[in-house]
Amino acid sequence: MPFFIIQGNYSHEAMQGMVAKPEDRAGPVAKLMESVGGRLLSYYITFGASDFHVTVEAPDERAMLSVLAAVGAGPGVRELSTTLAIPASEAMPSFAKAKEIAAGFKAAGVG
Repeated sequence: MPFFIIQGNYSHEAMQGMVAKPEDRAGPVAKLMESVGGRLLSYYITFGASDFHVTVEAPDERAMLSVLAAVGAGPGVRELSTTLAIPASEAMPSFAKAKEIAAGFKAAGVG
């Protein structure tokens, strides 16, 4: 199953609600991922440009899109950013293929 890294920010209203009534959002996110046949791998509150960093495993891109659409349609988060992540060990065949095809590729603007 593909891995996805999701970063985003809580809305002002969500932050107000979590301060008024603290809650661990990992449980609801895990349940949401399970509803599409996936699983939550990690859920972190972060400093910097994003308020949270979530790593999940989903059956495919369509399942992940369903999750993102459901989350994005609600009022709790904004500025979602999702990245497909490939474990380094699984990337090795792609690097081997790149080596095979690189000789036949002519870069733009190069003689």
